[in-house]
Amino acid sequence: MKTRITEMLGIRYPIIQGGMQWVGRAELASAVSNAGGLGILTALTQPTPEDLAKEIRRCRELTDQPFGINLTILPTIKPVPYAEYAQAAIEGGVKVVETAGRNPEEFIPLFKQNNVRVIHKCTSVRHALKAEAIGCDAVSVDGFECAGHPGEDDVTNLILLPAAAAKLKIPMIASGGIGTGQQLAAALALGAEGVNMGTRFVATQEAPVHHNVKQAMVEADERQTTLIFRTLRNTARVFNNSIAGQVVAIEGKPGDTDFADLQPLVAGVRGREQVLEQGDVQGGIWTAGQVIGLINDIPSCAELLQRMVAEAKEILQSRMLPMFDD
Repeated sequence: MKTRITEMLGIRYPIIQGGMQWVGRAELASAVSNAGGLGILTALTQPTPEDLAKEIRRCRELTDQPFGINLTILPTIKPVPYAEYAQAAIEGGVKVVETAGRNPEEFIPLFKQNNVRVIHKCTSVRHALKAEAIGCDAVSVDGFECAGHPGEDDVTNLILLPAAAAKLKIPMIASGGIGTGQQLAAALALGAEGVNMGTRFVATQEAPVHHNVKQAMVEADERQTTLIFRTLRNTARVFNNSIAGQVVAIEGKPGDTDFADLQPLVAGVRGREQVLEQGDVQGGIWTAGQVIGLINDIPSCAELLQRMVAEAKEILQSRMLPMFDD
């Protein structure tokens, strides 16, 4: 397949693995890149910039194909050395950075000086246009279906993608709720030049998470996610387990929500240790998109990408084009 995204990133297929905390490690990123997509290492999964440098080296030992890093910039109580993480990526020879969270403008000159392509993740048209204005090379437009933080506008990709495509000049990647070749074809039809997938890549053989989590996604349907932090205007889509239910119940009480009441339930270390590592799918909060309703197996990354591309090709060439024959 050939789009502006495949040409820009030097990949065979316009399929990108999203940056995911605790999941975006070398074994997954290299598998996606070897399969023809773009694998992404999550910078802040590594405790220090030095650890990120080691993970980049480890990924390079597993693939000779392009891969990138995700740098999510968020306000924190304890300062995070974002510039040092960015420098570690540059020194490691990484040529693609997916930024998310806060405006990445302060880092754009550094990346540009080192020929690094910047893809910024956005949840609205206005944010996508701002990313274009500050010099990002592409945007990843994240619809309401996505895992993690979908923003506060609640606009799904069926509307958001063509709305953004109508105004952007730089390439757009569709993100959120995507996991099949049918959706790849639809995203291209809506104006995207590639897709970004997170949840779907968690349910692959190479993803470094417990099998119970992957199996729970196979068994789930599209209704088994829920939204938390709505009262805090920091909405997040997560798997609808017992812990998420407790969070929603607390937020449903009269009056303002005190985050201190939620903190023991939503602690990231709890989700990592009890869910992703130990396999207790009820043990903590874990993010999942509505695409879990379309996940029916746990393939290798190579099998997944080959299947998606073949399905998209069949839909576009064999099903859609003949509809227009006279």
